[in-house]
Amino acid sequence: MRTAYSVQTVRAAERALMAKLPEGALMQRAAAGLAAACADVLRRRGRVYGARVVLLVGSGDNGGDALYAGARLARRGAGVRAVPTSPVQVHQGGLGALLAAGGRVVGGADGATAADAVAGAWGGHVDLVVDGITGIGGRGGLRPEAAALVRAFEATGAAFVAVDLPSGVEADTGEVLGDAVRADATVTFGTYKPGLLVDPAAELAGALHLVDIGLGPELPEVPELEALQYADLAALLPVPGSESDKYRRGVVGVVAGSARYPGAAVLAVSGALRGGAGAVRYVGPGADAVIARHPETLVHAGPPAKAGQVQAWVVGPGLGDGTEAVEAVHDVLGTDVPVLVDADGLRLLDAASVRARTAPTLLTPHAGEAAALLGVPREEVEAGRLAAVRELAARFRATVLLKGSTTLVAADAGHSPVRVNPTGTSWLATAGSGDVLSGLTGSLLAAGLAPRDAASAGAYLHGLAARHASDGAPVAAQDVAEAIPAAWRDVRA
Repeated sequence: MRTAYSVQTVRAAERALMAKLPEGALMQRAAAGLAAACADVLRRRGRVYGARVVLLVGSGDNGGDALYAGARLARRGAGVRAVPTSPVQVHQGGLGALLAAGGRVVGGADGATAADAVAGAWGGHVDLVVDGITGIGGRGGLRPEAAALVRAFEATGAAFVAVDLPSGVEADTGEVLGDAVRADATVTFGTYKPGLLVDPAAELAGALHLVDIGLGPELPEVPELEALQYADLAALLPVPGSESDKYRRGVVGVVAGSARYPGAAVLAVSGALRGGAGAVRYVGPGADAVIARHPETLVHAGPPAKAGQVQAWVVGPGLGDGTEAVEAVHDVLGTDVPVLVDADGLRLLDAASVRARTAPTLLTPHAGEAAALLGVPREEVEAGRLAAVRELAARFRATVLLKGSTTLVAADAGHSPVRVNPTGTSWLATAGSGDVLSGLTGSLLAAGLAPRDAASAGAYLHGLAARHASDGAPVAAQDVAEAIPAAWRDVRA
């Protein structure tokens, strides 16, 4: 399990650890890990000895980490030049170590001039830029002079390695409120920070490298964010016992599709059939299309209350907004089993009825649907995904799966960490893929998983299935559904 902690929590843990260590020991641990990661990047680009490295050095501890790491690289034969973004506040110990190792400092009063001086001395060739401009406490985007410095070195074609997180991004939220560094890799210390796992900041972080500096024992048991890995998911996936039958494994009801969107019914059922439940009951006008594709489905004309017993409902994909759709959503929300609401169902639900439910509710909006539920512009949700998913969970007293480039899962219980899905591919941005996810996740609900676990496992398998189906090429929603068993086997193996 990957875990992430807020800036306040990390700083408290660092203070507790520093009180137990000799002065400067923690920074040396961080610098050693940073230097090793930088050396790996340089070896992939050629070699460490003779490489040309630029350190962009801010006034905080990240600048000190960069300077000490630069000293280690200089002792291995790299040419290292430090460009302070605040010359009067450079970490003096790190600066002394760099100079003693043969590194040099280039004045940074004018970012573009400093960049020209460094690049010019090296014939315009720079191998690596280490971003130590701001730390986890930075707020807002880069200052104009720092942004100009970054752009100047980007033009050299050098690889960028960020210290702890890319400068200019918000560590706690993943927001990007101005100019920021786009890193090829980020070396973070002690624990991940939320902004490294949540877009749009996560997109700027590149490959993540976590350096163990001994912070673990000082961190609280419950993080702010967590991301499942294979072992975590394998422990969640339902496995039928020797005495299981289709009803003991769970029955999921799917209310989806309409005369206009019959494909939504087929795709939701496709996901549900591969999600671990023993049977799928379909209710709606798409029965003929569903049976033609999946003859094992149990179909019923409706209403849902008369379709037979289920352990969970999925309602909404392609449902439309007619009277029958409104009644179907109301009918399903009135049951005493877990309910997943997606797509058109989100537009038709009554917030008060969701909050009044005694059985669990799982909402699965994309950014536009989340914005409508919150009454804010879509851009606000996309810029602050973490805040949006938490607000939705609290407002509706439900578990919320917010789909998108970073899929997030938040429970209505405030003490539960938000989960970040680490799988997926940009090819998943295709019509109908959300319908498959709804069916898959609803099936996991019917199989007995709690809403937070079902949402997390569904998103994980869905993203992994897309990778299997796509393999770097365009993929259709039905391809994703058909690849779910391969993803499931991959995790279980």
